[in-house]
Amino acid sequence: MATPHVLLQAPPELTEGQLRRLGEGIGKVVYASEHWVVKRPRSPTEVVALILLWKLLPRRFLQRPSRRLRLLRICVQGVMRVIPSSIWLSSHVKDVWRIYRTRDRRGERLKRLHLEGTPLVPEVISFPPIDVKVGGWPGWLTVSEATARVEATLHQHLARLTKEKRFAEVEEWLDRFLDLRRSGWRRGLFSLDAHLKNFGVAGDRIVLLDAGGLTDRWQEVEERLVFEEVVAQPHVQLGLGPVLAACPEVAARFDARWKEIVNLESVLRHWPRVEESTSSISTPSSSGSR
Repeated sequence: MATPHVLLQAPPELTEGQLRRLGEGIGKVVYASEHWVVKRPRSPTEVVALILLWKLLPRRFLQRPSRRLRLLRICVQGVMRVIPSSIWLSSHVKDVWRIYRTRDRRGERLKRLHLEGTPLVPEVISFPPIDVKVGGWPGWLTVSEATARVEATLHQHLARLTKEKRFAEVEEWLDRFLDLRRSGWRRGLFSLDAHLKNFGVAGDRIVLLDAGGLTDRWQEVEERLVFEEVVAQPHVQLGLGPVLAACPEVAARFDARWKEIVNLESVLRHWPRVEESTSSISTPSSSGSR
């Protein structure tokens, strides 16, 4: 099992100024200095409030600036405090929360076991606990770990290249993304949530930023690959619809390449151990990494 690089003290840049709020996901908020990021895990009520917003709001509203969504999330949390949980915590919301929490914990465990210390993820350092000043609420955090900051998410990087009409480079980075996925399969790991905002650009590498979608369970892999068979435009599923709208030829070639690579036969060729299954197809073991 790989462990973070242990330092006697934190990098000075984490304590010399206020860390900027860099981004947020359903389970964490990220703050950054010039070279490092630290994360604040969300509370269970924050996560449930975001799930409720995700269920209730139109998708176009969810693409609006995060400040508005933060205000809505705070309002929803306030309502949750005065309304009985049996009303707002429906069985479906419970199911979504349970699935998210299970996948997030398992993904982080798999990343620590199999990916830390490899080029597939950013460097992680640990140090004695320190207090850092962050923009916005809660103002201060106590942290003992930081992750190397990437230049941009893969989604942001591709959007910039497309805006600059550097379409050949767009295709190069998409090919690197597919190579990264196969590197994961060779370690026995598969990402169930391959949205390009979950990956970052570090030099000429693509690295995994959010491990929440990682699994080493073949049944889940197989179910996902069955779904992939009916996805007509994989680039849209990955969040690249607006990004590649200006270069439909690139989108079409990528979709064809994705279909060629992300399928049951291809994944089985890369998976580390394959055993005969009682269902008459070869089924990988559940041990391994992404």
